[in-house]
Amino acid sequence: MGEHLALDVGAVLAALAAVCALFFLAMAVRRRLFVRGGGAVECSLRELPAEEGGAPGVWRLGIGRYKGDVLHWHRVFGLSRRPRQVIHRRGLVVSNRRRPDPEEAEGLLPDVSIIEVRDGDLTVELAMGASALTGFLAWLEAAPPGFPVDLHVPE
Repeated sequence: MGEHLALDVGAVLAALAAVCALFFLAMAVRRRLFVRGGGAVECSLRELPAEEGGAPGVWRLGIGRYKGDVLHWHRVFGLSRRPRQVIHRRGLVVSNRRRPDPEEAEGLLPDVSIIEVRDGDLTVELAMGASALTGFLAWLEAAPPGFPVDLHVPE
């Protein structure tokens, strides 16, 4: 009986390892598909509360992908092809560029800057490396004439 139980536990562990390997393979393929099309950058995102004094959300690692006048943000750890957040360039307000606090920096990529972005009722913070931030600001400044974009990003 003990031998039979050991074989069953081994089979369960092998199946679990196979499922985990398939999950990570699927995430790697998904990420490659996002990056392959161009216009994709690594950036972390957290939502800010609508009311004053509320606690901000947690930082989530993701991939931002520019598609015309919108930035689609996808979670890195997930299988969905649909974006978790969509940030529209029209009417966007960007402010409060800052460095992460020491406790924030532990969960973020190294050497990032954080900017606050408001798109209508949605207010988020984006944490990006220097080249990704430069690309984001260039995308905003390249808006067609008549696009209301409000940039208040101190150096």
